[in-house]
Amino acid sequence: MPAISVPQKIAATKGYGANIVFSGSTSVERDEVAARVIAETGARLVPPYDHPDIMLGQGTIGIELQDQVAEAMAEEAEAGGKAEARKGLDAIITPCGGGGMLSGVALSCEGTGIRVFGAEPSYQGADDGKRGYYAGSRVRSVSTLTMADGLRTPVGEHPWGVIYERRLVSGMYSVTEEEIAAAMRLVLERCKMVVEPSACVPLAVALFDEEFRVMVEREGGEEGWDLGVVFSGGNVGVEAIGSLFRAS
Repeated sequence: MPAISVPQKIAATKGYGANIVFSGSTSVERDEVAARVIAETGARLVPPYDHPDIMLGQGTIGIELQDQVAEAMAEEAEAGGKAEARKGLDAIITPCGGGGMLSGVALSCEGTGIRVFGAEPSYQGADDGKRGYYAGSRVRSVSTLTMADGLRTPVGEHPWGVIYERRLVSGMYSVTEEEIAAAMRLVLERCKMVVEPSACVPLAVALFDEEFRVMVEREGGEEGWDLGVVFSGGNVGVEAIGSLFRAS
């Protein structure tokens, strides 16, 4: 784990019985330490995102979200609501770090008509997925200290094949640290949910990214879109929440 990981994430990992080996914060530094551990112990690496099996596992998020929306619409229809006039989800937006979740969700939505978008922080070049997507070439390294610490990694080779080469992701967007903190505050105060900054990035895009909002207004018309927003983690402590909100 990066030595600068939040204390709650380190404590939780130890609580599950893991032997933690610390590394630097960049993906290159983490890979070097992982390679050393493998050489010394004969361990087998389970990739956090850059493997088809991992992508498919994380893609069950998209299946669950589609099922939940279908169930909610059925209940509304039974209650005499207007659910029958809607077709369900128009789009899903997820955080993007290594791209395992985003690519998996995109695979789960293939052929359904549901569009999928990725959301990243922009701080110190953390929006490598967005930059690579629109430049047509995967960015292979990232060094950033964005508050969205779960997204401090470049998009992996396998996820890139789904996100860009197969074009199963319809677009990539990014937001500032201030916008992430504002979305996190809204989730805490209005939704009564504790989620980490990385998980709030998609909501921040929906709330604050003018390019994304204009696109939805243009393509959704007067009815707009039913947008599924993925919240992907709660590794944040009370002290960290307090410092984030004081800073914002």
